[in-house]
Amino acid sequence: MSRVESRFEDQPGLGRLEIWDLPVEAAFLETILRDLFENHWREIVFGPLIEGAAWEISVDRAPRHISLLDGYLTVDFGRMHFHLCIGETRGDPRSPTPPTLAKRRRNAETVLLRRMNRDGTPDTWALRMRNGAGEEQMTILFPNPFLTEKMQLADPPDWSRLALWDRVRDRYLSLAPDPIDRSGTRIMHP
Repeated sequence: MSRVESRFEDQPGLGRLEIWDLPVEAAFLETILRDLFENHWREIVFGPLIEGAAWEISVDRAPRHISLLDGYLTVDFGRMHFHLCIGETRGDPRSPTPPTLAKRRRNAETVLLRRMNRDGTPDTWALRMRNGAGEEQMTILFPNPFLTEKMQLADPPDWSRLALWDRVRDRYLSLAPDPIDRSGTRIMHP
């Protein structure tokens, strides 16, 4: 497998993140988001993680509909749905979206990331999306070996919970499982 380079980002309040950039083209984003929400909705926790708020949403059913219209991917769970601008948005012909606003709304950065502790071991695995203004659109948290399905501390860690992370890295980055992912002992706060 070819080696995909990662980069590091120090983020106040989160700590050190190891990041792998993903494509931001609408077709790619629709593919990975459909994969995660159609096939792995039971496993993921999602929502915006911004300063002062963390929306950690999990659902109890598969989406009933996923569609793409005017650049917006809609994931509809019935009583709850969300929209993400992942492609070109033009608005209504009678009220077109100004180009500067369309650029701000559209996804400009999608990454896979893992948060690294002070000891150099990871404790969080996620996909993060940001718009053209650098604002977070959504983070999808992958199952965590240090937490149970009910978000309780797992002792000992359940490394099988990294299966989705390993699968996504393999499918979208052609990266094999990394022993570093199984080197930590617990969740640590930065």
